[in-house]
Amino acid sequence: MTKSIKAVITATGSYIPGVIVKNEDFINHEFFERDGQRINRSNADIIKKFVSITDIEERRYAAPKQTASELGFLAAQDALQSSLIDPESLDYIIVAHNFGDITHGTNRSDMVPTLASRIKHKLAIQNPDCVAYDLPFGCPGWVQGLIQANYYIKAGDAKNVLIIGSETLSRITDPHDRDSMIYADGAGAVILSALETDENVGILSHKTQTHTQNEAWFLRMEGSSKEDYAAYTDIFLKMDGRKVYEYALKNVPLVMKAALEKANLNPDDVKKVLVHQANGKMDEAILKRFFKLYDIDDAPIDIMPMSIAKLGNSSVATVPTLLDLILKTKYEGHEIKKNDVVLFTSVGAGMNINTVVYKF
Repeated sequence: MTKSIKAVITATGSYIPGVIVKNEDFINHEFFERDGQRINRSNADIIKKFVSITDIEERRYAAPKQTASELGFLAAQDALQSSLIDPESLDYIIVAHNFGDITHGTNRSDMVPTLASRIKHKLAIQNPDCVAYDLPFGCPGWVQGLIQANYYIKAGDAKNVLIIGSETLSRITDPHDRDSMIYADGAGAVILSALETDENVGILSHKTQTHTQNEAWFLRMEGSSKEDYAAYTDIFLKMDGRKVYEYALKNVPLVMKAALEKANLNPDDVKKVLVHQANGKMDEAILKRFFKLYDIDDAPIDIMPMSIAKLGNSSVATVPTLLDLILKTKYEGHEIKKNDVVLFTSVGAGMNINTVVYKF
């Protein structure tokens, strides 16, 4: 076979914050419906129902002095230390996030300068040809950054690209909304590099969709569910959970299938599915629906590792963090070996969906 340039993962990193917040820590919260009415159920019942739907038992929050750019820097540092790559040789730093840096105790976004510029500064990279920029794309932002990096490499414009996903969702959620229990903080990173080879490895294909006609506002920013909470100017992340669930089940499996077909592969070739850790039951339903598209009733056991029970939903950080844990043998019962085909897939605000087919 003729050699060609492939985009391959040469290093991974992550940062999992040290503050553990368990479900019982929400037992004294006041929860309200969207219309401002107090939920007429005990918090114990609310939490029990929440666990049955999401599988979340606990989540991680950033320390008070940490911001999203600090978490992203720590994940990037971990990835660089896991490789032999000189930071000065990075051609791009792409940082996926949605809310910028939010100081503890506020919910105000700070996005100038970009998080990518802040992280490049923290890494002390002097090379001006290392281009740093942000990518707000909802929860699929990190996967989309991987897709953009692939284009740079295939075009011959880059040899090494650092893609980071970092978020502090705990600081943008309404404590009087049940959905606040879903969200978490964290960061993950990979270095995607150019490799000249005759092997069919690295990113094999990808597919992205954006649905906005009826779906654009499924996730949005609004005031608190509790009328007299916070300033009237404060806004928080809000979600139409049922609509997101139905949208994901209908559309995500189709995008996964389209990406796999572009790579001329079938479900039997897939060893792992690393899906955005959004909601345990939703992710399981997506996987089942994906295999059903091929008239397969049951997905292979252990094909989809899940970290949401302990780490919660950290948006853009979930997929790269999970990948890092598996590759560094920190996730018991799961491994990724040479020649394994893995799907990276995500869904989130926009509404956006994407999938990358990758061969190790």
